[in-house]
Amino acid sequence: MVNRQKYNDPKDISNCGLCGFINKDKKLVSGEIIIKGIAIQHDRGNGLGGGFAAYGIYPEFKDYYALHLMCDNDLAMKNAEEFLNANLMIKHSEPIPTRKTKAIISAPKLKRFFVKPRGNSDDYDRVGVENGADDDYIVKIIMHINEKIVGAYIFSSGKNMGAFKGVGFPEDIAEFFRLDEYKGYIWTAHNRFPTNTPGWWGGAHPFTLLDWSIVHNGEISSYGINKRYLEMFGYKCTLLTDTEVVAYLLDLLIRKHKLPVKIACMALASPFWKNIDRMDDEERNAYTALRMVYGSALLNGPFAILFANNEGLVGMNDRVKLRPLVVGTYDNTVYMASEISSLIEMNPKIDNIWAPKAGEPVIVNFNKSEKTVIRGKK
Repeated sequence: MVNRQKYNDPKDISNCGLCGFINKDKKLVSGEIIIKGIAIQHDRGNGLGGGFAAYGIYPEFKDYYALHLMCDNDLAMKNAEEFLNANLMIKHSEPIPTRKTKAIISAPKLKRFFVKPRGNSDDYDRVGVENGADDDYIVKIIMHINEKIVGAYIFSSGKNMGAFKGVGFPEDIAEFFRLDEYKGYIWTAHNRFPTNTPGWWGGAHPFTLLDWSIVHNGEISSYGINKRYLEMFGYKCTLLTDTEVVAYLLDLLIRKHKLPVKIACMALASPFWKNIDRMDDEERNAYTALRMVYGSALLNGPFAILFANNEGLVGMNDRVKLRPLVVGTYDNTVYMASEISSLIEMNPKIDNIWAPKAGEPVIVNFNKSEKTVIRGKK
């Protein structure tokens, strides 16, 4: 048994832990694997946050947005349900399955809804789906509930995916949400050690919006400017944790502005100006344009992040590499984590391990994977 330390032990500042993997053949893998990968990083957290994201877990409702809702009390749940019923077509709803867990003392009320915007049926293609009208509408629903309905928060909203998070060590959260009973083709996990933001259920990682999910080790010191920038596009930061801005920036840059994932990563972790000045003309002009247009989207501070959607998984560091990130492969599965021990725990047969360079993302999708080097040559 692991000896549990006090939650706020000031001597144990481990700066969070993360891990994840993707099976490029979309083979469904039990949640037991990701639980092992994050549990071995127990000492990187302090019990104030743990969470998971899984893709491919709702095949029977794969065409519906899966809204995971947490509420502080019955009134908040009632108000949120009334708003959802008035504004969405609900195919199915149910409490999120949980089990009694000794370490989880007090949990919010939890429910999930499988929804579509009104005006469509199962055999009718909505006008506007192709240009993202449905996605935009769902984002507005989320922002309204999280900002306006006191005590209610939608913490997951993608199709055929879900986030499960709360206050506790990740292995406790996994037991509480019965994640050993789920199977997915992408999994990510987080063990939290909050340093300058509160430890609460909504503030645990992953942070999500539509299909995007993000887990983060470090600190987003540019949170203020990122938040103000996002507010110009209608995003509301209400979850009291700096990492929230990363989920919304991904949605803005990739879904709304149609940037390729690689270019979006270049904008989020651009080189310093002194390094840009040393580049050849073509590269210097490209980075200068990105810095000029997306300067307010630049992420400052130490970070290692994993972000996923239904097309793949990406891992990246900040532009100085102040937080650890390692990557490994075996057959058609790519693993990423804060520690090599986590990679080996998820798959003892792992046969290729490397550490990405500062600011250089590892992009894996269901067609290919690449050790992507943005600055310099492979």
